[in-house]
Amino acid sequence: MFQLNKKLKMKNVLKFGFLGLALTVAVASCNNAETKTEAATDSAANAIDSTANAVSDSLKNTADSAINAVDSTAEQAVDSLKKNVQ
Repeated sequence: MFQLNKKLKMKNVLKFGFLGLALTVAVASCNNAETKTEAATDSAANAIDSTANAVSDSLKNTADSAINAVDSTAEQAVDSLKKNVQ
C-alpha cells in the first residue's frame, strides 16, 4: 500500500510538471506576433527552468522520504532481530 501510494504521488508530480511545461510553451508560442523572438525565448526558457526545478525538487523530496522510510524499516528489523537473538 505504501509503495502504491508513492508511485501514484510520483506519477502525479510528473503529470503536473509536464502539464505546466506544456502550458508554458503554449502560452509563450501563442504570444503576439509583434513581440521580439529573443524576449519570448528568454521568457519561455525561464518558465521551463522554474518548472523543471520545481519538478526536480519535488522528486528529490519524494526520494528522500522514501529513503527515510526504508532506513526506518531496516532499523526496526535490526532491532527486532537483536532482541530475538538475546
